[in-house]
Parts: sequence; C-alpha cells; structure tokens
Amino acid sequence: MEHGSLTDSTASTFSIMEEDHTLANSARFVLNQDPRVAFCGYSIPHPADKKVNIRVQTTGDPAKDVLKDALQDLMVMCQHVRGTFDNAVSNHRAKKPAEQMGIDQK
Repeated sequence: MEHGSLTDSTASTFSIMEEDHTLANSARFVLNQDPRVAFCGYSIPHPADKKVNIRVQTTGDPAKDVLKDALQDLMVMCQHVRGTFDNAVSNHRAKKPAEQMGIDQK
C-alpha cells in the first residue's frame, strides 16, 4: 500500500505486509545505491506486526517507479547469489561423492 501525496509523486511511504527486516533492509540498501534516491529508510511499526514501512524520497522520478526498479534489481541479485551457490555445491559434489560426505542424495 502506498501512502503519499497526490500532488508530489517523488515522496511516498510504502507499507508491505507479511515482511520483516530481511526484505526491508535489503530494499533500503539497494535503494540507497540509486542516484535517483534522495532519502530512503524503513521502520517496523511494532515487533508483533508483520509489516514494514519503507519511505522513499527521490530527486524527481516517481517514488513508486524507483522502488519497483530497486526490488527488481534485488531479485536479480538474489538470483545471482542462488546460481553461484548452486554451482559451488555442484562443483563440490562432483569432486567428492555424497557417500563420502555422509549425506543422503536427493
């Protein structure tokens, strides 16, 4: 859910349900790398709530578009990390069979 001004699309707060520090801090990091972002921060209203508020203020572009771009960049980063990890596991297993590692093969 977006909370912002109808006249100023460069500053908005986005409430994301069912999320926590994991997504919020990662999104904050990626957003702060973007030169279009003047300010970005997040808060969790209450520890018992599964909700984060991400505040984005830009230098001119709509905050919604900048957040969308940042989340897409974050997805690409996660896919790269997952691919690198999977390759490393495959390479390790190729060098040492599962039977010698004492694990079950799936």
